[in-house]
Amino acid sequence: MSSNLKQCMDAAMTIDGALAAALVDYRSGMCLAQAGGGLNLDLAAAGNTQVVNAKLKTMESLGLRRGIEDILITLSDQYHLIRLVPNNQGLFLYLVLDKAKGNLALARYKLTDIERSLKV
Repeated sequence: MSSNLKQCMDAAMTIDGALAAALVDYRSGMCLAQAGGGLNLDLAAAGNTQVVNAKLKTMESLGLRRGIEDILITLSDQYHLIRLVPNNQGLFLYLVLDKAKGNLALARYKLTDIERSLKV
């Protein structure tokens, strides 16, 4: 993992309530970088790739031309945030956030900063 990717993953893990983070290539479903734990991030990367691709296909069918900023999946005790990286086509940041400890708005803001600093 390059030093920039490691810095980005480390930065994601400083977000209040962060449990895990990953950078994923949604063309292949491969996890390019990861931090944290509590779940199989390689499996999560592959599964969330299907979510992103399904949403992109649906948007295309509907004729929606605007890009996806992020996708939020809310569980009873966690947020799973998928943030597409517009300046690196085909990539998304994935963050698992403890619902009781995290602030969703602040996490989205910080992921945007991390996305801008990515060099892949």
